[in-house]
Amino acid sequence: MNPIECDVLASGGGMAGTVAAVAAARQGARTVLFERHGFLGGAATAGAVGQFVGWETRSGRRVIAGIAEEIVERLQKAGASTGHGSFIMSTGHRMDRVEYDTEILKVVLDEIAYEAGVRVLLHSQLAQASRRGRAIGSATLLTKGGLLDVRARVFIDASGDLDLMARVGAPFLVLEAGESLQPATMMFRLGPIDFALFDDMSFEAKAALSARGVAEGALPRAALHCSRVPGSDDGWFNVTRIAIDASDPFALSDGEREGRRQALAAARFIATHVPGCSRARLVSFAPQLGIRETRRIAGLATLTADDLRNGAEFIDAMALGAYPIDVHHAGGAAITFEELGPDHVYALPYRIAVPQGLDNVLVAGRGLSATHEAHGAIRVMPTAMAVAHAVGTAAALTAASNQPAASLDPATLREKLRAAGAIL
Repeated sequence: MNPIECDVLASGGGMAGTVAAVAAARQGARTVLFERHGFLGGAATAGAVGQFVGWETRSGRRVIAGIAEEIVERLQKAGASTGHGSFIMSTGHRMDRVEYDTEILKVVLDEIAYEAGVRVLLHSQLAQASRRGRAIGSATLLTKGGLLDVRARVFIDASGDLDLMARVGAPFLVLEAGESLQPATMMFRLGPIDFALFDDMSFEAKAALSARGVAEGALPRAALHCSRVPGSDDGWFNVTRIAIDASDPFALSDGEREGRRQALAAARFIATHVPGCSRARLVSFAPQLGIRETRRIAGLATLTADDLRNGAEFIDAMALGAYPIDVHHAGGAAITFEELGPDHVYALPYRIAVPQGLDNVLVAGRGLSATHEAHGAIRVMPTAMAVAHAVGTAAALTAASNQPAASLDPATLREKLRAAGAIL
């Protein structure tokens, strides 16, 4: 196929990649976005998470808006979400969330990308990339029409696993002693559920039932998390746990099989023992595993858990977050869940999206330069969308200036983001 040229090429059409591409296109950049599935959304659609969590502080102060909030508004207009709400987790903590219909979200993302002028390539995967010194020249995609060479001024790796960065030899952060990759999850849809009974369960009752499920080997983690599909009596359950390195193709394949096995066992336990679920049956598995953690880029700065705890300020802050430090452990059924205060907010600096040794590349999504512990807080999708809004805007500005990504004036970036409705 004949090569194509653009200003910005975004790798991976998850929530981060889609938002980044839309942000770049709205700044006037000729933008191409490629995605391996036949639809956009990543973990939100293919992973069927079913809810966006982490929009506000525990006291209710909103810290994320911009394109992310526009997506919520579009979902509400389509009858695919009831908007912002909250629930009590199996840990007993209150969490804000936006429940949504995964199928309608696919259409919403199609529309927002199309209206922005993003050229979307679905059913396309990264084959290889060319690098010369500190710059990537092109990415070769495997498409239905064969290999396609895409030449761009600026590249955004929003693939989650940072496949583009791996292909060009970018540096990654390593796990420290005692750390392990957070496990993956196979979401599954169960219904019909009598939500009046299900939601009426006390935290103590849920805790007792989930502990029983773990003891009997039916639940891999001590949780009964469920996000309701708007307009239905079905819910997506997040209760499985698959300890793999999802950047390993064989481990990923084994993980999909194990995820479905765990999901079926959990669905049967829930239908048998959980109030409101006696008539429920397994409706579907998510199309793919939901991956929490694989590679993390070594950026110009690395965000730490203490930065989050202390509310560190950065001159190049590009987004805010409020989600707690939430680390799922590969061994056992427990999690580490550290809340940071009733109205605590932290900042994410632009430098954590700029890889060391590369001038025309930015990272968006869960692969940002952060310690394992800090990653457990900033990996959630609202935060990822807020960061992606900044990264896409920065990519367009960098492409227009023909200067290294590290040279971008943070004040200019912040001015553009505020004008687009972002909260800083």
